[in-house]
Amino acid sequence: MTIESIRIGMRVRHPQYGSGTVKTISEVVAEIQFDDGTKRAVAPEPSGLEPLDPAVTVTGLNVPLAQFISQTLDAAVAKLGLQKPDAIVENLGLRWHGGKLVLHPSDPTLQTKEVPLEVFFHKVVMIRNNLRVLEQKINAHEKLTDGEKVEMQQYITKSYGSLTTFNILFKDKEDQF
Repeated sequence: MTIESIRIGMRVRHPQYGSGTVKTISEVVAEIQFDDGTKRAVAPEPSGLEPLDPAVTVTGLNVPLAQFISQTLDAAVAKLGLQKPDAIVENLGLRWHGGKLVLHPSDPTLQTKEVPLEVFFHKVVMIRNNLRVLEQKINAHEKLTDGEKVEMQQYITKSYGSLTTFNILFKDKEDQF
């Protein structure tokens, strides 16, 4: 391990002293606080120092790390068909913002349940998104026959049909079931 590859706060393992955390770095040595409480100056290359946590190197990429991580997460979220909760609430019809779903049990001795419509809407949208992902997985499945895929698609279609009751909550028609 080279001195250039070490970062302050990095967890490392020394063959003799065990695991520790890098506290300071100079031109040739790193001061490491080992888990047993000792603090030592160690020259990384000759000592056999190794990173304790997994690391990755991306070559040929010239963007700030925060931007790289943000773009990677955005791509993963999009690929998985997920949405941020804020984005989901934007699709809720304006007349429903701040509203609540109230469930009254038939037994008057039992307590009424209230759920903010934003929370309920988020759950409905997640059901829709999960059905879409399931549909994609069924279509792409290599071991299912076409007949089996059609049969499973029918169950998904029936589920969409059952959820059309909640179309009234959506702001835009293209987001509905």
